[in-house]
Amino acid sequence: MSGWFLQQGYGVRFEWGAAGARRLAPEVACLVVIDVLSFTTSVSVAVDAGTRVLPYPWRDGTAAAFARERDAELAGGRRAVSPDRPWSLSPAALRKAPFTPRLVLPSPNGSAIAAAAGTGVVVAGCLRNATAVGRWLAAHGYGTADRPLAVIAAGEHWPGEDGLRPALEDLLGAGAVISALHTLGARPLSPEAEAARTAFTGTPDPAAALADCSSGLELIRGGFAEDVAIAAEPDASGCVPVLTDGAFADAARP
Repeated sequence: MSGWFLQQGYGVRFEWGAAGARRLAPEVACLVVIDVLSFTTSVSVAVDAGTRVLPYPWRDGTAAAFARERDAELAGGRRAVSPDRPWSLSPAALRKAPFTPRLVLPSPNGSAIAAAAGTGVVVAGCLRNATAVGRWLAAHGYGTADRPLAVIAAGEHWPGEDGLRPALEDLLGAGAVISALHTLGARPLSPEAEAARTAFTGTPDPAAALADCSSGLELIRGGFAEDVAIAAEPDASGCVPVLTDGAFADAARP
């Protein structure tokens, strides 16, 4: 593929979806996955509690087998939460659920991107931990022309279709991480990354934008307003979930 589609020469790059992750992963030293509503926000909540989160692309029979083989609990759908199965992709449900040391968290967006990243360094970022992630990346030398990174906004799927729907919440989450990196001297930013940064810094109230955007309205009107509120908590978490031995764990924790 031609280098201009891979944003070659830039220390901080930005792309969308699993296809973008697959294309850029071989070209960079690190991928940062952004899926604000709700995979990476849920990862941040679970990792804050000390849980190791195993990503898995789909919630099906194979996911259950995958969880059993790894002695992990399996998260269900938002509406499938029960006293016996209290874990789900809902950040609010995870915050209330009892502690589990290992949790399989299926998601066709964020988890699929983590799986597409291959064997490189993969970090889960969101609005809750954007500054912590930026600091960790900068401290480890990522975000330069010699050690480039790519921030991947997950986006959503159009209902009933396979096509990617670029999602405002993920653009803002990506922009927050890129803004933190930029403040710490990461250079140079690709035009795509600069545009994502500007989208975040130019949004006067990201929390309001999350609540009013398409994905936020879908969750709020479906009864999951708390999930949107948690996703909008700015820098509430100092965790840096890094995919290690197949699970996201806090690289910032000694």
